[in-house]
Amino acid sequence: MDIGVDMRERRAMTLEELPIAFENSYAESLEGFYVPTAGDRAPAPSFVYFGDSLAAELGLNAAVVKSDAGARLLSGGYVPKGAKPLAMAYAGHQFGGFSPQLGDGRALLLGELIDIHGGRRDVHLKGSGKTPFSRGGDGKAALGPVLREVIFGEAMHAFGIPTTRALAAVATGETVDRIDDLPGAVLVRVAASHLRVGTFQYFAAQGDTARVRQLADYAISRHFPELVAGSDKYLLFLRAVVDHQAALIAQWMLVGFIHGVMNTDNMTISGETIDYGPCAFMDAYDSATVFSSIDRQGRYAYGNQPAMARWNIARLAETLLPLLGGTEEEAIARATAEIDRFTSVFDEAWLAQMRAKLGISGAEPGDLALANDLLALLQEQSIDFTRFFRALYAEAAGKATVPFLFAAQEGIAAWLGRWSKRRENAEREALPRMAAVNPVYVPRNHLVEEAIAAAVAGDFAPFHTLIDLLRAPFDARDGFDRYAFGAPQSFYPYRTFCGT
Repeated sequence: MDIGVDMRERRAMTLEELPIAFENSYAESLEGFYVPTAGDRAPAPSFVYFGDSLAAELGLNAAVVKSDAGARLLSGGYVPKGAKPLAMAYAGHQFGGFSPQLGDGRALLLGELIDIHGGRRDVHLKGSGKTPFSRGGDGKAALGPVLREVIFGEAMHAFGIPTTRALAAVATGETVDRIDDLPGAVLVRVAASHLRVGTFQYFAAQGDTARVRQLADYAISRHFPELVAGSDKYLLFLRAVVDHQAALIAQWMLVGFIHGVMNTDNMTISGETIDYGPCAFMDAYDSATVFSSIDRQGRYAYGNQPAMARWNIARLAETLLPLLGGTEEEAIARATAEIDRFTSVFDEAWLAQMRAKLGISGAEPGDLALANDLLALLQEQSIDFTRFFRALYAEAAGKATVPFLFAAQEGIAAWLGRWSKRRENAEREALPRMAAVNPVYVPRNHLVEEAIAAAVAGDFAPFHTLIDLLRAPFDARDGFDRYAFGAPQSFYPYRTFCGT
């Protein structure tokens, strides 16, 4: 494939009117880990969403970037001066089965920006056209799934959960052929990086230890620079990924989030949530909840997510074994010790955050039982997860609202007695902390679908209303009660799809 000729043709329009200072550390440090490429030229690109606050964080002039030239650039078909767009290579375990070559089949890394805090951020386009990794697909994305990524990314960011975010969504002016003809769009995604467990697997599967080491050195330098000079840096790198991922999964579970496709190519080294395809939020609490249409065995069900994250970490550890030193047995023992840490790190992070949700201070031996007994009650009576914890905040503030959520109140009454006794010595800050960790609004599945359907039909008002609420999810607003309630029973069973 002659990538070079195509790239020279695309460089004809540099859009010098857009002063975006792209850097290319991935391209310059990791030759052979990608294929240079660029997206298709969209016939009529236009912004349907632009994240002004994220643009400011990236040091961009939103008024300039939100131009027609900016839409052309961010739809992927034009290569700005200084950029080296590329499709990243990676492998991955998908629902437990290993694919030795996946890669960016409908996406490209446009370049990197240094944000106002000095952090390096990827600018990544999703849905911009075919790449050498497309495997027969058209490389495009439909508008609906792109808007879905915008909604979920903004919500997770507002919850304080590390996440990729959308800088923009660009309608392309063309249709994509799925079951129906749908309007096309490109997602402009920003991330600390797009390094994945699957990136390491790609070269480990080829037995290329030198490139695994090269990738690990790059990842350490970019995400954990404090480890660069350490003699045991690869083991400490594994430990850092364990810590970041354990904290991440604990955070997202405590807002009722279900990723839906926790494959190793969707687990980042940075500890950010990535890929909002078949994800969803629970209404009624049930640890076995699954929404993804392709997760037929419930592998990534709500309650399985910690175990699946640990499984993914084990796959990363396997790629790093040749770097850990000593005999193979010694390397396995050291890696296993780090993998085993995941459970205790997760449990500690989950319980610490659950204490904040419950409005309790300090740590007492019965706290885990208090939390688990509550979840059993919620599951037994199919209580809305988000509404319960917000009602519990009101209960702590002196309003008896929790019992009204339960048809059978004996169990919850007994639990509330235990909870009240545990809160007797709560710090003054416990109540405002409850308000700050128990959202009023989450991306309710029926509301997400409603907003997307309206947008695809040309009405973006519900989409913008939902985004606006989710950017301040802990603040109740008058007149928006329906956004705080779960879907009617007629909405279920509900299934999510990758969509692109």
